[in-house]
Amino acid sequence: MKRLNQNINSAYIEAMNRLGGKQGRKRIVAYVESYDDVFFWSNLLRPLEDGKYQFEVMLPSRTSLCKGKKIALANELGDRLGRCMIACVDADYDYLMQGCTPTSAEVCRNPYVFHTYVYAIENFQCFAPALQSVCVMATLNDHRLFDFEGFMRQYSEVVWPLFVWNVWCYRYGGYKQFSMLDFYHVVQLSQINYYHPEQTLDRLRHLVNGKIARLQKQFPQGRKTYKPLRDELLGLGLKPQDTYLYMRGHDLFDGVVAPLLGGVCEMLRREREREIRKLAEHAVQMQNELSAYQHATATVEEMLRKHTAYTECEQYRRVQADISHLLGLLDGGQPDHADSAQTAEQHAEVGREQAHGDGQQDDAEKLAEQVDG
Repeated sequence: MKRLNQNINSAYIEAMNRLGGKQGRKRIVAYVESYDDVFFWSNLLRPLEDGKYQFEVMLPSRTSLCKGKKIALANELGDRLGRCMIACVDADYDYLMQGCTPTSAEVCRNPYVFHTYVYAIENFQCFAPALQSVCVMATLNDHRLFDFEGFMRQYSEVVWPLFVWNVWCYRYGGYKQFSMLDFYHVVQLSQINYYHPEQTLDRLRHLVNGKIARLQKQFPQGRKTYKPLRDELLGLGLKPQDTYLYMRGHDLFDGVVAPLLGGVCEMLRREREREIRKLAEHAVQMQNELSAYQHATATVEEMLRKHTAYTECEQYRRVQADISHLLGLLDGGQPDHADSAQTAEQHAEVGREQAHGDGQQDDAEKLAEQVDG
């Protein structure tokens, strides 16, 4: 039997809004994937509210603890999305797939599905210009010991060719031979020389070039399709210096940025503690000051998840612009069942059909599961 709450759709919310009168603020329900997403999307949507519209962020299922993109889109919402009921999800690789899987088609072409453009929320949390602020939050020490922006830019340029190969494998059915996990094993930072970061990057470049050489031998058909895919990704707004924003979020968080910041924060804490020991007039004062300082500091991981300094990120503002466009359509009185192809082109700029390799559609469902992971 169909549950009663499954009848709640965008038209129902719109009818409820009419009961509030012409002067009342219209409610737009925004469904997200998990608990962690509520804070992020709430912060993104609040600045867009005005005297006419307000957002309510919630999980799609009130009957289970199931989470994830498939729950937020197909399983729970389906065709219920509309002007007053939207879905807000991580882009994952679905944005880069450009509709070659069912989930990617929904993410890229449904005008009421909004995505992060970058892989996930973790990528925003690792936004390079914000990393110095994260160090200050974690250590209460503003000494700039490391050029995070410069390092992440060079890191991204080094891994960019291999990243394109990873996307190529998901586009053309070779993801089992070179998965996101395989990509991560190559590009993670296991050893970091903070005093000579160029040595760390040189070692990474050697690993990347070696893997690319093996992939070229393994997939000779890539000679014809690699460059067109690379050009397509550039056309979607990807930049080699921003590659880190599009790789799998928790890999970036756990294997690149957290270790990078961890070492710097450890040096900053030791520096502050040495200063306290030097300035303390006696042992009791030193112990009290050290205890107070250690109590006030926090872990890198905690501060990475709590900061909001990524709001200046170009992709973040692009998401806000997409949702502002929807509000503009509402002001213009566009019907709930607008021409979705036209609207999707306006809000995501991704309405281009691409030709893919033979046999790719046969793996569409399996590929969708891999991409969503």
